[in-house]
Amino acid sequence: MLQVNKPTSEINRDFAEADGSPSQTLTSYLDIIRRQFPTMVAIVSACVILALLYLFTAAPQFTSTASMVIDTRKVQLFQQQSVLGDIAVDSATVETQVEILKSENISLAVIRDQHLIDDPEFTGAGGGLLGTIVSAVGGLFSDGQASSEFEQTRKALERFEKSRTVKRLGLTYVMEIGFTSKDPAKAAKIANAIADAYIVDSLEAKYQATRRASVWLQDRIKELRTQASAAQKAVVDFKTANNIVDTGGRLMNEQQLAEVNSQLVMAHASTAEAKARMDRINDILKQEIPDANVADALKNDTIVKLRGQYVDMASKESIWAMKYGSDHLAAVNLRRQMAEIKKNIIDELKRIQESYKSDYDIAMTREEAIKSSLANVVSESQLTNQAQIQLRELESNAQSYQAMYDNFLQRYMESVQQQSFPITEARVISAASTPLIKSAPKTLLTLAGALLGGLLLSLGAAMALELTDKVFRTTSQVEEQLGAHCVAILPALSASAVAPSGNFGRKKDSPGPDLLRYVVDNPLSRFSEAVRSLKVAVDLNSIVRENRVLAVTSTLPNEGKSTLSTNLAQLIAHGGARVILVDADLRNPSLSRALRPDAPGGLVDVVAQKAQLDDVVSVDPQTRLAILSAGATSKLLHTNEILASKPMRDLVGLLRSKYDYVVLDMPPMAPVVDVRVTTSFIDSYIFVVEWGKTRIDVVKHNLRGAPEIQDKLLGVVLNKADTKLLARYESYHGRYYYQKYYARYGYVE
Repeated sequence: MLQVNKPTSEINRDFAEADGSPSQTLTSYLDIIRRQFPTMVAIVSACVILALLYLFTAAPQFTSTASMVIDTRKVQLFQQQSVLGDIAVDSATVETQVEILKSENISLAVIRDQHLIDDPEFTGAGGGLLGTIVSAVGGLFSDGQASSEFEQTRKALERFEKSRTVKRLGLTYVMEIGFTSKDPAKAAKIANAIADAYIVDSLEAKYQATRRASVWLQDRIKELRTQASAAQKAVVDFKTANNIVDTGGRLMNEQQLAEVNSQLVMAHASTAEAKARMDRINDILKQEIPDANVADALKNDTIVKLRGQYVDMASKESIWAMKYGSDHLAAVNLRRQMAEIKKNIIDELKRIQESYKSDYDIAMTREEAIKSSLANVVSESQLTNQAQIQLRELESNAQSYQAMYDNFLQRYMESVQQQSFPITEARVISAASTPLIKSAPKTLLTLAGALLGGLLLSLGAAMALELTDKVFRTTSQVEEQLGAHCVAILPALSASAVAPSGNFGRKKDSPGPDLLRYVVDNPLSRFSEAVRSLKVAVDLNSIVRENRVLAVTSTLPNEGKSTLSTNLAQLIAHGGARVILVDADLRNPSLSRALRPDAPGGLVDVVAQKAQLDDVVSVDPQTRLAILSAGATSKLLHTNEILASKPMRDLVGLLRSKYDYVVLDMPPMAPVVDVRVTTSFIDSYIFVVEWGKTRIDVVKHNLRGAPEIQDKLLGVVLNKADTKLLARYESYHGRYYYQKYYARYGYVE
């Protein structure tokens, strides 16, 4: 398992503590933008260019707008209520009218009225370069047959609905109708036509509804007329059958009952009065001579006259009796006349008694007759009352049918009037006018949208590239992913490897520099300085442990391990140390082919004891670097056995005693296992990773599988780094610092 090297310096500790903080997160995003800046600029530029092309090629569009209001103040003709009822205008009603404006009925009506089927803008390819291209491409796949009228109508309807906009303004009752066209006058004309079509459709809908209501009312009136007539006839027939006569709003039996009852009361009063007179006259008859009050009460002239005579005679008799005595003839005559008068008074009273008695009998007879008549009327009234219950029901039905008939007849008359005078609640408050400024494409909005879209797209692309960029580009990546120090970053060299040469030099006709001698030919270059930093790391590591036998390896071929091993060995040798460079890549000895293609022997021959070390070692005359080539390796099958053999360990021990540094160019780890068998005699391994190419997971997999190599790993070298791109990942590795500051010390690229 990989061991992560924990930072020990204060700078690294602070860096580790700051990791994950908001400022560090912001810095990481800024680093991503810096690294992917060219890509982001390219994407944004492409979006802006496309927007400019669109602005230059797109046909200008003009939008005209008309405003319509749903008037809540109802206009009632003749102050009559609508047959269909008044519909309150609320938010839902306005939204419903908006949807009606968007309906196909309104759209098709405008298309027919304005003859838009014949307009190329609605049935053609559309304007602008884009429309021409779409028309040309569509023509390639069409069957050549002319479109039917239905197809043209549907196509015109589709484009019409795309160009039309209908919306409600806030919470008001105002609806805004907009239409977009290439022709400003056409846009205004069609917007007004939509408003007119809506008003006409509303009036037509109300007319049709009123007409249907009128037809229904007419049929219903006929039914109600028949039902009302039948109900009234049933009332008349029932009255006839039950002898019910209505006089002045009252039944005859009720009127008779009231009259008979009134007569009975009067008869009873008359009887009582007659009986009272008869009783009084009986009391008077008990007196010999009625007193004056009784006489006056009777109001009988005869009795009054007779009583007056009687009183006068009584007075005279009293006078004559006192004067002449009671036996006097005059007194006796007076008493005889008084008796005659008294007899006459009694006879008159008896006559009056008989008259009163006759009146009393007549009153009694009349009262009894009236009582009998009342009993008959009451009996008949009871029968009539029972029949009257059913009569009231029949009359109620008749009145209901008559009221319904009158109401429906009134509604029918109103509907006939409303058919002639239809009204609508919608009215245009602002007609559409010809626009002077185009509505689309909006130059500033399009450019701003393209810029914003480009920024978002570029940020997305940058994040995608970062997520998919699973390669090593910075020293921090090496330390985080591998737990090892990145000891150097070598810049990429523009020239290719030189052809083989027998004197460690470049051929005279070689067009570029010799990569295997680059540190010697360009000692003040950035590449040479990076190799020197590797040499310093080797020397510093020697303080802890012996670090004289160095092996340079990589994960995959062509990562530059041979170039690094050669330049490192030449740099150390050029400094005066005794150094030998050994080509230990027995499977593919590219270093031997480049430096000693004509070598008589090499490593394999020495290990096999077929040649002496001194016989196969070559020395560079300029740097005094000793070279031990691989030797004859074409027929070798088990190169790992050779490197793991005891003669190989003995050879390394011999080289350790004769030289200050032994640099071995090892094979890559992924294809072969030769590197893993050399841990017994190697002091430190230098691991070469190609910058921006070798995948992180491949390197981690190989190092996890070789923990013994990781334990002796001196560090990692990022090779073939692009200095221009490197500045985006780590600014202190950019050319700015090298060119501005390092140039003062004579360093050149």
